[in-house]
Amino acid sequence: MSSLTSMPAHVVLPLAAYDLGTLRKAAERADQRWIHADCSQAVDRKAVLDEIARAADFPAWFGGNLDALFDCLTDLLPDGSASRPGIVFVLENLPETAGFDREARQALIDVFRDAADEFYDRAIAFRVFYSVRSE
Repeated sequence: MSSLTSMPAHVVLPLAAYDLGTLRKAAERADQRWIHADCSQAVDRKAVLDEIARAADFPAWFGGNLDALFDCLTDLLPDGSASRPGIVFVLENLPETAGFDREARQALIDVFRDAADEFYDRAIAFRVFYSVRSE
């Protein structure tokens, strides 16, 4: 049993309880699309959104705000040949800075939760794992 099969298909969880390498292997075994945004260099909301956009290969029209983030997230497609389509999205090292405080981080995570609800309606697994780094 992989770590993905033992959890809901639509979830947003702290990464601390999971090993990144094990999650990646579980995603590969389950034919889940893997997206890893390492925000270790980000210090503010713009840099966090830029890293997410780069990791997920968002289109050029991505506006760099939370509404555009939701639109681009829900436009993501899983591997078309997967028997159980899904996406595993890792947000690693979200900053804890004056430019990206707890409130900004919670707003970002809420967008991912809203996207998970949208994917639920489309029967596509969408699992998100996040970690926070302290300065």
